[in-house]
Amino acid sequence: MSQNQKTIAENRKARHEYELYDRFEAGLVLQGTEIKSIRRGKVQLKDSYISFQKGEAFIKGMHISPYEFGNRFNHDETRDRKLLMHKQEIQKLEQSARVKGYTVVPVRIYLYKGLAKLEIALAKGKNLHDKRESQKAKDAQREIQKALKNQY
Repeated sequence: MSQNQKTIAENRKARHEYELYDRFEAGLVLQGTEIKSIRRGKVQLKDSYISFQKGEAFIKGMHISPYEFGNRFNHDETRDRKLLMHKQEIQKLEQSARVKGYTVVPVRIYLYKGLAKLEIALAKGKNLHDKRESQKAKDAQREIQKALKNQY
């Protein structure tokens, strides 16, 4: 992550539910006051996913709260938003998503030089035992860090 990036929201559920492989950066087509709400951190990626239609990528289910100081022309909170990516990247992701078990999930949304960017990843669902192994590894790492911290 460079100094010009400011993370607004992360999809921790995606890291828990999926094993993440290739990552891509996508721009977002926003309307009206959506960017103001994003800058205030009023965005949620929890139940969102990426879909493909006619060679274009869309994010569905991403919730951007209405801007408090907006007027009656405020945006719809959960509308489908188009992603701005290179055509080759979209084709690669769409073909990979057709393979059994793979999906495309949003990982985080951040600001880069004043523009809202979305990090998406090609992912494969984890089984229950995989999730348990991940949790055990995390706990072991936490214990090691704790022991090292107490040692000094």
